[in-house]
Amino acid sequence: MQNDKSKFKSEFSRRTYHFALETIKFIDGLPKNNSCEIIANQLMRSASSIGANIVEAGSASSKRDYINFFNYALKSANETKFWLGLLRDSEKADKAIANTLLKETIEIANILAASIITMKNKR
Repeated sequence: MQNDKSKFKSEFSRRTYHFALETIKFIDGLPKNNSCEIIANQLMRSASSIGANIVEAGSASSKRDYINFFNYALKSANETKFWLGLLRDSEKADKAIANTLLKETIEIANILAASIITMKNKR
């Protein structure tokens, strides 16, 4: 049976994967014009980078390396918030869906930030 820490890591990894999938659906529904395609490309990179860095942290060679991957994921989450807000506020995207994704991004970023603080305090 998984301990609480291992279970949390697994669930958090799944959550970020699901978030990336939802972002793909959101992007696929955007208008097909130049500005949306440019922003969508940036959004896809940053949103998928969150989960990718969390998965990569699992193979970190040290605790410092592990924390660095979480820092990269947090930076990607912050970038993702920017792109989602830009699409929502430019009225290029459905506001309700953008707000839902933005809320999830904020929650993921808060978890990452709290995790980083906790890990740094344990060093």
